[in-house]
Amino acid sequence: MAQNIMLYWGSGSPPCWRVMIALEEKQLQGYKHKLLSFEKKEHKSEEVKALNPRGQFPTLKHGDIVVNESFAACLYLENTFKSQGTRLIPDDPAEQALVYQRMFETENLLKKMYDVAFYEMFVPEGERMESALKRNKENLIAELKLWEGYLEKTGKGSFLAGKNFSMADVVAFPIVAYFPRFHCPKERCPRLMEYYEMLKDRPSIKASWPPHWLEKPEGPDTLKNL
Repeated sequence: MAQNIMLYWGSGSPPCWRVMIALEEKQLQGYKHKLLSFEKKEHKSEEVKALNPRGQFPTLKHGDIVVNESFAACLYLENTFKSQGTRLIPDDPAEQALVYQRMFETENLLKKMYDVAFYEMFVPEGERMESALKRNKENLIAELKLWEGYLEKTGKGSFLAGKNFSMADVVAFPIVAYFPRFHCPKERCPRLMEYYEMLKDRPSIKASWPPHWLEKPEGPDTLKNL
């Protein structure tokens, strides 16, 4: 079954990582995959663009079905392989609603983290402004407070949407993992760091850990002064 699945991915990309976690949780080990380089712009190759005209990762191919967006790929895997592995979307309407809410809210956390952590990468030198970076940091701090509150409400030892590991965690963990890697002070988001410590050794996450993170466990300190 997994042999009919092909994943094109890039190391360290949160969208790619979440699809890989979903594959592991659905017990689809043994799927085919191709690691490509962002630096070499391999995501813009003809091979990838033939499947994904946007030239982006991840690209998931299951038989003749191609799914490109990471949220779509994760939900496709859950719906297609619902009866095997971890149940990632609960049946209860209230629980399901919270999982979906947290899933889609992660886009806010990802963007605001990128706006600070990768500011110098994304903004040309002549266009950089201290006031803009300061504003980005303030936006990220405000966002982190929301997530701290969510985890406070669910209680110590809980996952993002309650007592069970869900698609919300599949989607969120690859973003949360950037905070300790980029040296964010623990006191800025203690609940999120507890959550990170609780999940980092989960089998699906360890099996899909970015290979270049294994080679170089620490990243730049772009979140150090948050």
